[in-house]
Amino acid sequence: MANGNLLPNWSFKRKLPEPFEDYTDDPVFKNVYSKHCIQPQKRSTLHAATLRAILAYLELESPTSGKPPEELGAIGSQGNNFTIAEYPSKTGELHVVAYNRINGKFTAGCYQTPPDPESNPEKYMLKEDEKSGAALIFALIPTAMADDEFNEHYQKLREDRDNGYPNMDDTVETAAILCDNLYRRVRYGTSLPTGGIPNDTPGNGSISQLKAFTVQKGTHSPTDVILGTFQVLKPGTSTRKVMASVSKKDFVGKYILSESRTLTPQEELTVPQLPDWYIIPAEIKRICEHAKITTNTVSPMRNFLLRGPAGTGKTEGAKAIASGLHLPYRCITCSANTEIFDLLGQILPDVDGKLSALQSEYPTFQDIMMDPATAYQKLTGTYDETVDEDAVYQKLVDTIFDEMHDHYAKQDSHQKFKYVDTPLVGAIRYGYLVELQEPTVIANPGVLVGLNSLLDRCNSVFLPNVEVIDRHPDTTIVVTTNNDYAGCKQMNQSVISRMNLVIDLDEPDEDTLVKRVLGITGCTDKKTVTTMAKIVKAVSEYCRENLITDGCCGVRELISWVQSFMVCGDIREAARYTVLSSVSADAESRQEVENGCLDSILSA
Repeated sequence: MANGNLLPNWSFKRKLPEPFEDYTDDPVFKNVYSKHCIQPQKRSTLHAATLRAILAYLELESPTSGKPPEELGAIGSQGNNFTIAEYPSKTGELHVVAYNRINGKFTAGCYQTPPDPESNPEKYMLKEDEKSGAALIFALIPTAMADDEFNEHYQKLREDRDNGYPNMDDTVETAAILCDNLYRRVRYGTSLPTGGIPNDTPGNGSISQLKAFTVQKGTHSPTDVILGTFQVLKPGTSTRKVMASVSKKDFVGKYILSESRTLTPQEELTVPQLPDWYIIPAEIKRICEHAKITTNTVSPMRNFLLRGPAGTGKTEGAKAIASGLHLPYRCITCSANTEIFDLLGQILPDVDGKLSALQSEYPTFQDIMMDPATAYQKLTGTYDETVDEDAVYQKLVDTIFDEMHDHYAKQDSHQKFKYVDTPLVGAIRYGYLVELQEPTVIANPGVLVGLNSLLDRCNSVFLPNVEVIDRHPDTTIVVTTNNDYAGCKQMNQSVISRMNLVIDLDEPDEDTLVKRVLGITGCTDKKTVTTMAKIVKAVSEYCRENLITDGCCGVRELISWVQSFMVCGDIREAARYTVLSSVSADAESRQEVENGCLDSILSA
């Protein structure tokens, strides 16, 4: 791993904090150095950001200022991989940092105080005219403490502070060794025999930004509080919503829109049956409740939009809605070239006027063998007990020939055309649920607007054959889309305004995801699948933060990974065939993801 630029040259020119401010113009000490100084020139330099971080840690550990706890910051650990820190900056901001101890990467954000965890923080920029890096170094201190020399001099500095700095010359040398110890371990981390601190800081100083949705999902949340009181990343109180499940027996067929309606046997066959592994989200139940309860109102709710990343269960959700409403399910998948006629039906040639089926009901061969006389009566209307099977067979052939001859004799030489319904039109006519998949990929933004008359209260549309059809009161339209796909466009506002509910489906929580994958794949190794699920989430987050956008990594890739693992038995080999190969076509990006996510979690 390359060492990052966490302690750039310009940061050594910043004003030192009290009680070291008098040394700002002369911060270099010859022959004062840490054990990690392996260079020929033995010296150390006081570093402002390092000293601010250490002093803030001292104050957090042993407060002397009388400030309330929420103004002192906090530091903790998340599992075996992350240090989580909230650093009170001298600017009055609260800088929130997540440090990956395995790969050395930082995620950070700057909050105005008091912080609002629901809003996105400002980006943390490590630049000469921006942030000094003190918050990032603050997050390194628990790792730095593992070094005996650093811990020893930290305790000495603490003693000097508690005693009012009785000998400033000794205190300054102690501080210089602390700064040098941290500097060497960060600067030469990967080349030091022991004690190196992993760090991977972008050269442009742009630290990966902490986002409100990752805070709310609990992506970074301390599992162990070392010191202080967290205000943003509160342990155990994440606002992340665990996907609540609904019992199938309390859901399937419990929201029938028209109690008096009876489906035909053919329609019953197309009402979705939910698989055993499927966990019904609470949002899907809510949609069914809205559709059912508003049925007898002036404007019943029948149009729904499901948005979410790949693999969050949008299509399965649409099928579940059909199951809850007990409606036949239909589906249309859009493409860039989809036109309005692909949605509303087309006039197509009636190929040569060919007879697609016999018009009369004829006896079967088994009927003729079992009861020739009755079969003969079906063909001729005359019951003859003496007729044999061969005569009946011949009569059947003659009758079919005559029917076909009469049919084609009535045909003229002109090409005939017929109108063909689409699944959407069929659903509108007969009251089914139709899923409209990925309409945001349609190149022509006006295509969906052509459906507005169906989506609003007038509930009728003109078909290409000049027929006007009225929307069946049970017809339910579910639009499913992912705006993050390559080639996706924003949906027309007039269409969105006609959606009764717009539901954003989040990625399932870890427990739900593992249960789903175990059910789909039949794998019984829950521990391994849980690890694989953590890696997939880490990969997805890494790709978002590092703008790796030419691939994907989600639930589908996890399912394929688990299936491949069941075949080859090697988690790494299976990952190369599935997750890693799907992430990006670029070999360097795949290697980054493997080193940063797969290796770090598997080696933990």
